[in-house]
Amino acid sequence: MECRLSMSWTDAPAAPYLRPMAQVQAQATATGQSGRQASTADLLWRSTIGKKLVMAVTGVMMLLYLVGHMLGNLKIFFGPEEFNGYAHWLRTLGEPLLHYEWFLWLVRLALLAAVVLHGIAAFQLSRRDLAARPKRYAHRGGSARRGGYATRTMRWGGVILALFLVWHLLDLTTHTVNPNGEAGKPYENVVATFGTWYGNLIYGVAMIAVGLHVRHGLRSAAHSLGAATAGRDRALRFLGDGLALVLTAGFLSVPLAVQIGAVS
Repeated sequence: MECRLSMSWTDAPAAPYLRPMAQVQAQATATGQSGRQASTADLLWRSTIGKKLVMAVTGVMMLLYLVGHMLGNLKIFFGPEEFNGYAHWLRTLGEPLLHYEWFLWLVRLALLAAVVLHGIAAFQLSRRDLAARPKRYAHRGGSARRGGYATRTMRWGGVILALFLVWHLLDLTTHTVNPNGEAGKPYENVVATFGTWYGNLIYGVAMIAVGLHVRHGLRSAAHSLGAATAGRDRALRFLGDGLALVLTAGFLSVPLAVQIGAVS
């Protein structure tokens, strides 16, 4: 979720994150001298720049997961044996050091932590942004309108994805909302899910939200991590658009294949 900072990244020297980090360290020193023991990490989290960094890092983590998850989903086009074998392999990763499904649950817990931190930071940044601009401007230029659209897209897209994540787990992990779901048969469970109109609708809306979130979020994360410059802006836009398109098309190809009978 994009929220404007009071300091422009372009005002900073060569590394945009150096000045904010120095300010945080100075605050930590001053706090320690006054008798209150607050760590640099705590002060970083309380600061706007810290929350932006948390959003950027967790966003990159979730993006990497999405790419891996999409590539795994495409194995369904090679048939049930290939797809079910891949699902079994995921559950046995790390053996014998890790027990059955431990690796998968570690990934799920890490993803959950990233989602929670990302959501909390986004919510708090949104509150700060609204508090800093309590009144809407009477006249808004094109860049302001684009910024408002991106912010709304990120905000509501994040809410949709959080709700979808709950549904997705209830559907294909616990089979609570999948009446035809069976343990140990992921291929058949996916086909059963996309054999229903509501399964396709929920998944389709969520994947469009994923694409829009990636499109705006990638550029925002690059700015927060100090990787964006004026010269790289066009490349970042192209990369964000391309990655969003590939992810959305890759994820939506599975329900489409079920609907036309290519996967059954």
